[in-house]
Amino acid sequence: MTTDHALTTDKLTVGYGDRVVIESLDLLVPPGRITAIVGANACGKSTLLRSMSRLLAPRTGHVMLDGRQVHRTPAKELARTLGLLPQSPVAPEGITVADLVGRGRNPHQRLLSRWSRDDDRAVAAALDATHTADLADRSVDELSGGQRQRVWIAMALAQQTDLLLLDEPTTFLDVSHQVEVLDLLTDLNATRGTTIVMVLHDLNMAARYAGHLIALADGGLHAAGPPTEVLTEECVRAVFGLDSLVIVDPVSGRPLMLPIGRHHVSVERARPHGEPGSAIPGTGRGTVPYPRS
Repeated sequence: MTTDHALTTDKLTVGYGDRVVIESLDLLVPPGRITAIVGANACGKSTLLRSMSRLLAPRTGHVMLDGRQVHRTPAKELARTLGLLPQSPVAPEGITVADLVGRGRNPHQRLLSRWSRDDDRAVAAALDATHTADLADRSVDELSGGQRQRVWIAMALAQQTDLLLLDEPTTFLDVSHQVEVLDLLTDLNATRGTTIVMVLHDLNMAARYAGHLIALADGGLHAAGPPTEVLTEECVRAVFGLDSLVIVDPVSGRPLMLPIGRHHVSVERARPHGEPGSAIPGTGRGTVPYPRS
């Protein structure tokens, strides 16, 4: 299965108060694929997701879904196609896990309609997929940060939308659960064709799990495309102000970024600033291979 919904921005400018965060952004989200948005803190990643999901109105320009302006589409109608997991969601006090996940079914409820077996199945599947079924009767208030994050992801899955936007879905999760969640999203994309757009701070996880990267910088688009074209030493330096080595990930074959700081650097950088290739003492190899744009 694949979805063919077209989510785009056209000369999008958004901000808060007098501050412009994103200016005149043209963007196309590839349908049926996983896209990761990366960039430095405060570059507009979360703001972009909020605008795409109708939570933040543009100052100028438009967000378009299948040729319709998102901000002129009724909220409940939009929620049947596009779901959002924000960065720090807040649950109603005392609500149980099962009830919270069940709220993901709200967009599918019609006036005077009853809870259906399809709703039961969607909630059960979401709880099982996120390994939170054993928490169903517990209050969300009692959960750890990692457990809460998985419950929120379960609610987003229960919504069963064709497009899913997630703002830092691996927040509060240890590395094991990070991989589990990203594997789960990959399965969702592979089996249902769900278009997934997620903000990730971990560049290497973004490059491994996303087929399309969007790098934001200075309120606009710096680069977009496959990880091998976007995650380069030049891009890391331009977007994050960080020197790095980008090599081939021996596990995934995707780019792997190794940051270079002022300390604990064993690599002899016998090359001019920004020039590819560097010697690794004691390895018998002259240079580190990595994908070139």
